[in-house]
Amino acid sequence: MSDTADFALYGYFRSSAAFRVRIALNLKSIEVELHPVHLLKDQHRSETYKALNPQALVPTLTHNGQKIAQSLAIIEYLDEIRPDPPLLPRDACGRARVRQIALCVACDIHPLNNLRVLRYLRHALHSDDLARNDWQHHWIAAGFDALETFLKDSGETGLFCHGDVPTLADVCLIPQMANARRIRMELADYPTLLRIEEAAFRLPAFVQARPENQPDAE
Repeated sequence: MSDTADFALYGYFRSSAAFRVRIALNLKSIEVELHPVHLLKDQHRSETYKALNPQALVPTLTHNGQKIAQSLAIIEYLDEIRPDPPLLPRDACGRARVRQIALCVACDIHPLNNLRVLRYLRHALHSDDLARNDWQHHWIAAGFDALETFLKDSGETGLFCHGDVPTLADVCLIPQMANARRIRMELADYPTLLRIEEAAFRLPAFVQARPENQPDAE
């Protein structure tokens, strides 16, 4: 039996971190058993799930008895065990550039706008819907402004963030674009990001990974 049968992904359809991993799995043509973890029903807080991931976050990937959390760690693991097609360039400068773009999303934009932060703003700081919406718009715009400038001014930007094939950078960017659309953010100021998004959704790997195309989508 192929070891692809031993991949299982625990995630939530709307989680952008899980979205990233689904894209990577699709690009690698890896079959995976999906296990929905409903964040709004606090299923990630169950003792069963925390035995898989003590952080009680999604996603978690299991493979051949190993448990791997954190989306970027999962994606780089997949890239190492299934190197084709590569999600990181072969040259050191290219890898650094791709990681720079990916980390701008995964470390600077996404963590400030995920569900647990929004819940804290609501319940601990008593912010209303308008304040939380402004918070999300502010931090996404700060990141997108920088990414748009960086990508449009770089000769290394191609059809995608780095050249003409998807990389880890696109795997991180596209789910964050989906988050921006979900909160009805105006994206006209980001023509380079929009062009890359359009190119990505010409590929089945990105389309199939979309939140609305997941079995637990609501």
